[in-house]
Amino acid sequence: MEDKKETPPPLPPIVDQLKEYAETRFKLLKYEAIEGGTSILASVITDAITAISMVLAFMFASLTLAFYLGHVLGEDWMGFGCVALIYLIIAVVIKLNKERIEKPLVNLFVQKLFKK
Repeated sequence: MEDKKETPPPLPPIVDQLKEYAETRFKLLKYEAIEGGTSILASVITDAITAISMVLAFMFASLTLAFYLGHVLGEDWMGFGCVALIYLIIAVVIKLNKERIEKPLVNLFVQKLFKK
């Protein structure tokens, strides 16, 4: 007689369904991770572009103010000195209020990272 290879018994349908469920769940988690990562990346890129634009606008506004004050005061160095003094005062005020400024910024960044 011929040797017949025994084929394993077919898996019950519940095992097939569990395997399919696990594969589907894994794919879903992968897609959710990709979606979360890309939305964070897009947010970081748009925030960086906005920050760069704001810094450039701030620099040009500072130069404009310095030249204007220099024109009003009669000497360019006086205008630039006044603008530097304004920035020094702002830096001191921020340094003195560091704790009150830091906490809302930390909360803002945490909300941005974990928003859906």
